[in-house]
Amino acid sequence: MYDTIIIGAGPSGLTAALYAGRYRLKALVLEKMVPGGQIILSPSIENFPGFPDGITTQELIDRMKKQVDEVEVPVENADVIGITEDSGGYCVKTQEQSFTAKTVIIASGAQAKRLNAVNEELFIGKGVSYCGTCDGPLFRNKEIIVVGGGDRAVEDALFLSGYASKVTLIHRRQGFRASEILIEKAKNEPKIHFRLDTVVEAINGGPKVSGVRLKNVKTSEITDFPCEGVFIFVGIKPNTEFIKNYLNIDETGFIITGHDLSTSRKNIYACGDCRQKTLYQVINACGDGAVAAHSVHQSILNHG
Repeated sequence: MYDTIIIGAGPSGLTAALYAGRYRLKALVLEKMVPGGQIILSPSIENFPGFPDGITTQELIDRMKKQVDEVEVPVENADVIGITEDSGGYCVKTQEQSFTAKTVIIASGAQAKRLNAVNEELFIGKGVSYCGTCDGPLFRNKEIIVVGGGDRAVEDALFLSGYASKVTLIHRRQGFRASEILIEKAKNEPKIHFRLDTVVEAINGGPKVSGVRLKNVKTSEITDFPCEGVFIFVGIKPNTEFIKNYLNIDETGFIITGHDLSTSRKNIYACGDCRQKTLYQVINACGDGAVAAHSVHQSILNHG
C-alpha cells in the first residue's frame, strides 16, 4: 500500500510528488497523458518567479520531472477511472489495474472548454484548434481568428502572429480579462486585429474551415467573416468526471476543498486546476501541490 497516490502530473501533481518524496512518503503518480497537463499547450511562461526572461513550458516541466525523479517518486502512464474505499484507505482504479493507498491527492487538472458554435465539433482538426502551440505552424501565412479574452487567448494570439498573416481576436465583451501587459503587446502587434462585443455563432467551410458567422451582441448584426483557422480559448473544464458522484463538486465540476485542500472524504485532497478557486495559474497550482502533500504528511504522522 502506498502512503499516497497522486492523480495527474501537471505542475500541481509534480509539486505534490516532489514534496511527498522529500517527506519520504511512499508515493506514486498516475498520469493518463504526458507530464505537464494543459499548460504544456502554451509555448512559454513569462510570469513564473525566478525567470525574468521567461522559460519555455517544456523546459519548466522537464525540470520539475527531474526533481521528482531525484526523490524517487515514480510516474506511471495510467487513466484513472474511479476511487473506492479499501481497508482503511482507498483503491484507485485505472483501465488496466488498481492501486491502494492511505491517502489520495487529485491533481487531474482541466481541459479547454468548447465554444458550442454550430459545426465546431465537425471542424476539429480541420481548422478548429484549442492549442496554438500545437497547430500554429499549420497556419503559416493564413488568416485566422482567436476567440477569448483571457491571458491564454491573448498569449496564443501573440504566438500565432508569428505564423499567420493576420490574427483577429474576437471577444464577447468590450474589456479583456487578460493582464494589461499582454493586451499592450497585442495592441502593438500589427498583425493582430480586434472584434469586440462579438460572438462566433457558426463555423463554415468544407472540408476545411473557410470562415465563421459572427454576431454583434449589442446590435445583433450578423456577418460572415473569412478565415482559415479558428483557435478557441474560452475557459477550462475540470477533469473530474471520474469522481463527480464520489466527492463534493460545484455546479461546473470543480472539486470543493478546505483550507488544507481536503475534500468531502477523509484523506482525499485536491490541488491545481481541478479544484474550485479564483485564480488558475502555474504558480498557485504549484503552491496547491505543496499544501496537499503537507496535509497528507500531517495526516500520516498523526494517524499512521
